[in-house]
Amino acid sequence: DAEYTEGVSLPDLDLLQDPEDELLCASLMDVVQAMLGRAPMGTKRCSRLLMPAQLVAQVRTELLRLAWSEPCGLRGALLDLCVEHGKACHDVGHIAVDPSVVPTFQLTLVLRLDSRLWPKIQGLFTSGPAFTPLKLSTGFRVIKKKLYSSEQLLIEEC
Repeated sequence: DAEYTEGVSLPDLDLLQDPEDELLCASLMDVVQAMLGRAPMGTKRCSRLLMPAQLVAQVRTELLRLAWSEPCGLRGALLDLCVEHGKACHDVGHIAVDPSVVPTFQLTLVLRLDSRLWPKIQGLFTSGPAFTPLKLSTGFRVIKKKLYSSEQLLIEEC
């Protein structure tokens, strides 16, 4: 047995648990970031929202953790992407992680604009098209809803 694990680090062993979900989650995060790059945040105006690397890593870990107990893993997920600022929650997009799989659970990922940016972005809705990209806060929440049972919603606040 020792010869099989020789030269393999612990993170590599963790990855072997479900390499398919790991790869799927990496490409899902690319899609999420692309959607945020052209997010409709108000009156026909798009904002370039950027996810800090720390936020990408945290969301990835959380999505994998929530998908772990599902029959099809992450492939069975529908992901709704929202960005919250002030009291408003803007719908950014919907992703069927694997359209060939019947979804078994729905995840709503709610990202937040850094509250310190709020005064800066108020002008976006009235000013011209030129503005700088906005960074998201590292806080987020994920709401998980199973589509095949009557279990209550699971809300994870990070």
